[in-house]
Amino acid sequence: MAASRAPLENRWDDARAAGLDEPGLLLYRSNLLGADKRITNYGGGNTSAKVTMPDPLTGEPVEVLWVKGSGGDLGSMTLDGFATLYMKKLAALKGLYRGLAHEDAMVGLLPHCTFGLNPRAASIDTPLHAYLPYRHVDHMHPDAVIAIAAAKRSRELTREVFGEEIGWLPWQRPGFDLGLKLERIARENPHYVGVVLGGHGLFTWADDARSCYETTLRIIQKAQDWLDARNTAPAFGGPAVATLPEAERRRAVLSLLPRIRGRIGKAESKVAHVDWSATVLEFVNGRRLEELAPLGTSCPDHFLRTKIRPLIVPADADDATLDRLLEAYRQDYAGYYERCRHPDSPAMRDPNPVIYLVPGVGMLSFARDKATARIAGEFYVNAINVMRGATGVDQYVGLPEQEAFDIEYWLLEEAKLQRLPKPKPLTGKVALVTGGAGGIGRTTARRLLGEGACVVVTDHDAEALAQAEAGLVQAFGRDVVAAVTGDVTREDEMAEVVAATVERFGGIDILVANAGLATAAPFAETSLADWERNSAVLAKGVFLVAREAFKVMLTQGLGGSIVTIGSKNALATSGGASAYCAAKAAALHLTRCIALEGAPYGIRANVVNPDAVLRGSRIWQGEWRHARAASYGVGDEELEEVYRQRSLLKRSVYPEDIAEAVFFFVNEATSGKSTGNILNVDAGNQIAFTR
Repeated sequence: MAASRAPLENRWDDARAAGLDEPGLLLYRSNLLGADKRITNYGGGNTSAKVTMPDPLTGEPVEVLWVKGSGGDLGSMTLDGFATLYMKKLAALKGLYRGLAHEDAMVGLLPHCTFGLNPRAASIDTPLHAYLPYRHVDHMHPDAVIAIAAAKRSRELTREVFGEEIGWLPWQRPGFDLGLKLERIARENPHYVGVVLGGHGLFTWADDARSCYETTLRIIQKAQDWLDARNTAPAFGGPAVATLPEAERRRAVLSLLPRIRGRIGKAESKVAHVDWSATVLEFVNGRRLEELAPLGTSCPDHFLRTKIRPLIVPADADDATLDRLLEAYRQDYAGYYERCRHPDSPAMRDPNPVIYLVPGVGMLSFARDKATARIAGEFYVNAINVMRGATGVDQYVGLPEQEAFDIEYWLLEEAKLQRLPKPKPLTGKVALVTGGAGGIGRTTARRLLGEGACVVVTDHDAEALAQAEAGLVQAFGRDVVAAVTGDVTREDEMAEVVAATVERFGGIDILVANAGLATAAPFAETSLADWERNSAVLAKGVFLVAREAFKVMLTQGLGGSIVTIGSKNALATSGGASAYCAAKAAALHLTRCIALEGAPYGIRANVVNPDAVLRGSRIWQGEWRHARAASYGVGDEELEEVYRQRSLLKRSVYPEDIAEAVFFFVNEATSGKSTGNILNVDAGNQIAFTR
């Protein structure tokens, strides 16, 4: 909440809005609001509009509430993200409401109010919008307003900041009772344009979409300006710790990430996110860190993502310190569960922290997937902003413990969790694929991403790698894909590639050593340069990247899977390719050595042997293809048919086939008890049968 922050921008475009109907205007407004995280956090907030529409059965005009449905994000949602409900039926629910003890039962009645057979489930916030006597309602979670809402003198500060145009209600969980209270305060105070809900956020309203949007922006900006004018002292008591130089910060992060991941990821694999922004550093370095961090967050939306409280970890924490801190946190969480549980509460969930605050370094967050880890970190940044604002003008107040528990273990929240789809086999796993710009590498990356893994692709060809990365990002999103240029023959570059993988995702579980090349020449004409080049890429390259990944796997203590992409030629020689065959054989045998040494630590190592994978391969686009075609006395375009007919099954082998074999080896369900093995994917080649 620094004074230098740019003011909120009114991005409403009358020309664009002119062509939209009322649902379209609601979506437009929602996307504009959700695009700025100062207005509301990811997945947080709701918007609504009451729209007159023809009843699908009678054709008569009826009033329909369009309101953001359960789940989804305002910034990226589309029209199908809104629930639609008959206002007349929602009004009738008031007569069925029996008080706070029956709040959850009312949620089960919302589907009976659905308009137009809309499959989008209505959220618990529906009554907060339905009963307000205005056509358009925004409910946002802006840091600036929550800072006021989370202050000890929240009610008095709300009046001081907003005067008579904004009302105030004490915090309570969303539901019918809160919806009725909002209706009452709005009707009794027609001059109000909104309400601050203590500890939580902001409601604003109007009778047209643009006015509602502009009111929301104006009120948030007013809160921001008021805080900026008063927050002039050093935040969080000023720095108690100096930020470490960037290189030292990175060393600390690379040391902490795999060790924490290993300690919290045995029951469920975790992915990490790192934030060492100025906002985070100001907090973790502050004199009041030890005082404020245990208070947790105030806004339930923040809390649900970040857990009851964060864990403070020294930058130089050794293994014993990590063990002690994590065990103390788990015991504290178990105590919180036992103190607050109800007879029908769900079983205790993962007791490990989500947010790790490292003075001098920054913040680490862990979750089952990258997006959740990143968003948890973003939510805690929201919480930092709230604490900064609240402590600058008053005393910050976190969510009471019992209330926090009742939200975290809310039976409705539990039901929502139970409806989530089963995680994919590689959810929470981190994979590194060398030769990621080529046909096999790129296709393998796609296969692993499709099964839930986070994937780093590396290649020495920066331009081709950028193209591969762009395609993977387009298909799977930025969160789960990263690309790092690296030459597998260079020790320093492979160390950096593995370090970048750890920094991006927290560790490494899967290595696919795929980088390759091939040269052809009769043995007597094989140059030393070609011999060394094949050995460097195909054998030394596997050694260098596998050794670095193996070290991380040992540190994590979570096992791991290393798959080397070999070749039929690793088992059966071909004339005119001695350098290639010998290097592939060396890589195969090295992989079995890794299997032997990795077994006590649960690290498996296996080999996939392709043959004649021409499609999409950069190896087969040059001299190697010419040489192999010449050896069979055919033209380049006839070579694939030669290989097809040579195979026992008379079938071509494609990159997708190799990717499928890799997935077989890295999937615990299919090959968790396989190591030191070789899987030929060559459509059948008798001379390459393993024996």
